[in-house]
Amino acid sequence: MLSALLDGYRHHIVDAHKQPLFLLLVGFISSFVFIRFSTRMIRAEVRWWPGNITPGGLHIHHMVFGLGFLLLGGIGVFATNGGHPWIDWFGLSFGIGCGLVLDEFALILHLDDVYWSEQGRKSVDAVILGILLTALLLTGYVPLGLVPNQSTRWGVVAVIAGNALVSLIALLKGKVWTGLLGIMVPGLSWIGAIRLARPSSPWARWRYADRPRRMARAARRERRLHARTDRARTWLFDLIAGAPDKVPAGHPKAHAVAERMAARALAHRPTALPPGGRRAAAPATDPARRARAQRRRRTVRAGRPRTTATGKPPQRAR
Repeated sequence: MLSALLDGYRHHIVDAHKQPLFLLLVGFISSFVFIRFSTRMIRAEVRWWPGNITPGGLHIHHMVFGLGFLLLGGIGVFATNGGHPWIDWFGLSFGIGCGLVLDEFALILHLDDVYWSEQGRKSVDAVILGILLTALLLTGYVPLGLVPNQSTRWGVVAVIAGNALVSLIALLKGKVWTGLLGIMVPGLSWIGAIRLARPSSPWARWRYADRPRRMARAARRERRLHARTDRARTWLFDLIAGAPDKVPAGHPKAHAVAERMAARALAHRPTALPPGGRRAAAPATDPARRARAQRRRRTVRAGRPRTTATGKPPQRAR
């Protein structure tokens, strides 16, 4: 059995000039699995695991090391002119860098440490998409049916291009998993492309805005079918990446957000006037007056428009 596997690897990978891409995929998956295991051990505060790298108190995220692997793989290929065996090792290095960087894709996107929040799930989406695309190139033709020293197979090119277009339509309709898996399994994405779009998808916003009956049907199907699918997806993501943090109401971040919203709402709230029509002069040491003045200064410094009681900006005198 081992000899059959080696013969198959030699025929389908080595002889087809796909070994660098295969090692890239191996490095991609291995680095993602390892770093997710590491972060979950750190989150669980396991004593025997090394923990975060914090020289001088500075937390170095693992995407920094991923960028180093990416630079090593990319520059190394150009420096060696893609020759063997260097291209195999540089492909492995590039795959390791992809896994480390895309695991913190959400942090790069939001420019905030959202690794263990709901926004951090975007990193898992990015990793799965990258693995699927790499596996598509590995199991299919390189690229699009073009094999070195062979004529172009335009029939295969047309089929792959058509399947990619249908997968894109499925993704625009909000069918993320159908569209992604359809890249690997031709025909699966046609199901997502033909069915109704999800109400929050770009396709629904573009095509269903003036068709209320179709939008209502999509909303009913969303409530009936996709709630169960979303629960399964959440369970799978919790299994792969760990459950996100549930921020309680008294969490410092939630408290800070509430304070900012209250200050913005009360920055220029008018106070009631006395019967004489003039507001009584408050002493300069009044804490409430100082607090209102500070909120006004913060609002102006932040560049937010000042509003009146009606919620509209005040009109300038002409």
